[in-house]
Order: sequence, then structure tokens, then C-alpha cells
Amino acid sequence: MLAEHHDIDHEFPEYHAKLEVLVAADPEFAKQVARHDKLDNQIRELEELGQPISDENIEAMKFERAGLKDIIYARLRQAQTA
Repeated sequence: MLAEHHDIDHEFPEYHAKLEVLVAADPEFAKQVARHDKLDNQIRELEELGQPISDENIEAMKFERAGLKDIIYARLRQAQTA
């Protein structure tokens, strides 16, 4: 949906504290979160401004964002139960 934030903090507000801890403690996890949020910003900008991009490219970006979101969510849930 246009102009909707999908960054990790907006997606999982219940894990805000755990997200901060994991980002500070795990550089690889921090890179995954940063990559997800960067993709989210790029996708929103492309959609909002109507920038020319092929359907295949925007869908690939969304697919990568969703994959990262799944990985991040699994890690947050794992850390929450540990």
C-alpha cells in the first residue's frame, strides 16, 4: 500500500526493546534490519513518486524485503522466548 511504513520497528512494535538489544549486540542482525528498512524506503519512494521501474524489479525488491522480515521476526521471537 502506498505511503505505508513497513520498517521493522513499525511492523513489530511489541519487540521494540528486544530489537534494540539485538541490533546493538549482533552486527549481522543489524545489517539485516538496515537492509530491510532501506528496501522499504526505496520501495515507498518508487511507489509514491511513480518512478519508472519494471514490475519484475519492484516485485523482486518486495520479495527480498519479505524474506528479510521473516528472518528478523524469527530471530525476535527466538530471543523473546530465550
